Amino acid sequence: MPAWRNRRRRALPVNSLIPNILTVLALCAGMTSIRFALQERWDLAVFAVVVAAVFDGLDGRMARLLKGATKFGAELDSLSDFIAFGVAPGVIVYLWSTNELGGIGWMAALAYGTCCALRLARFNTALEQEHDVPVWSKYFFTGVAAPAGAGFALLPVVLSHVFGDTVFRAPLLSAIWLIVVAFLMISRLPTYSFKLLRVRRDFVLPTLVLVGFAAAILVSYPWITLGTLGLAYLGSIPFSVMRHRRLVANAKAAHEVQPADKSVE
Repeated sequence: MPAWRNRRRRALPVNSLIPNILTVLALCAGMTSIRFALQERWDLAVFAVVVAAVFDGLDGRMARLLKGATKFGAELDSLSDFIAFGVAPGVIVYLWSTNELGGIGWMAALAYGTCCALRLARFNTALEQEHDVPVWSKYFFTGVAAPAGAGFALLPVVLSHVFGDTVFRAPLLSAIWLIVVAFLMISRLPTYSFKLLRVRRDFVLPTLVLVGFAAAILVSYPWITLGTLGLAYLGSIPFSVMRHRRLVANAKAAHEVQPADKSVE
């Protein structure tokens, strides 16, 4: 076989690189947020993390859509998530507030970053056992996902732009909040996952209109919108726990009834 055909066979189509490109962009956005934090440009630091979350939400979907999911891409995604949602938020909050506590403030940032790494490691392990779990469990995360954890960690920064620095920038409050978010990420609490959401065909146009309306609100009132979204997802956790428990109870009841039905037959 000619050498040029071998080279052509080894070459990858550009489309297969799109998911990894998005992952690298998410990593770069996370690193850039740290640069903005060092310059005390807190608004840009927060929005860089938001951009990283958008890229992170797109890379997995593009990989499934283009059938380009690879082991390399999964490992790269985890490393990107750790930088963008583990390291960056902890550093931002430390430079913004908790550095006034000295070592205690840094310990809170370390606890957050460490718990984010542990949460990502647990998530990667769970991916290998997906075939052993019921379908409905895929609508839940175990603990708070890394992007949501980053949003929770930065919530005081966001709310300070709405209500002022008087309360939300208090170093001790920020340190305690970082530790709370850290434990939420490694907890066993079931939280809603929206990865498998489907839109009916007759709701496509209303959904697009809603997305456009939401984008207009975000551009016009960014801090209020981000704060509302963060508080809404935080408030959804008790409902996700109750919903998960109900589904588990229904599954157990169905499992107990099935042998009885077979014995009657």
